[in-house]
Amino acid sequence: QVQLVESGGGLVQAGDSLRLSCAISGRAPTMGWFRQAPGKEREFVATIYWSGGATNIADSVKGRFIISRGNGQNMVYLQMNSLKPEDTAVYYCVAARSYTLGRLVETYDYWGQGTQVTVSS
Repeated sequence: QVQLVESGGGLVQAGDSLRLSCAISGRAPTMGWFRQAPGKEREFVATIYWSGGATNIADSVKGRFIISRGNGQNMVYLQMNSLKPEDTAVYYCVAARSYTLGRLVETYDYWGQGTQVTVSS
C-alpha cells in the first residue's frame, strides 16, 4: 500500500514561486501531480519515473514547473515558477503501480489528500 502526503501549498502573488512536496510511504514506479480548480475536472500536471527520472509535463505548465524526486528519499517535488492566477487549484500527488507517463486520471492508483495553491493577481 502506498500513502502520499502533500505539503507546501499556500497563497502567493502572480509571478511568485512555490515548491510542493510529497512524502511517500511505500514504493511506486511512477509518481506525479494533478490539479483541480473549482468547477473543473482534475488536470494532469506532471509525472516522473522513480528510477530513471523520465518526465512528462503538461503543455500548460511546461517551462514554468519542474518535477523532481528526492535522491535516496521517498519524496517527490513540484517546483512552480512564474505562477499565474489560472494555476490556482488543489494539487494532488499521485502514484501508479506501473511505469507510465500517462496523463489520464485513471492511470494512477494512489492519490494524496491534496494541498491548496492560490495565486492572486
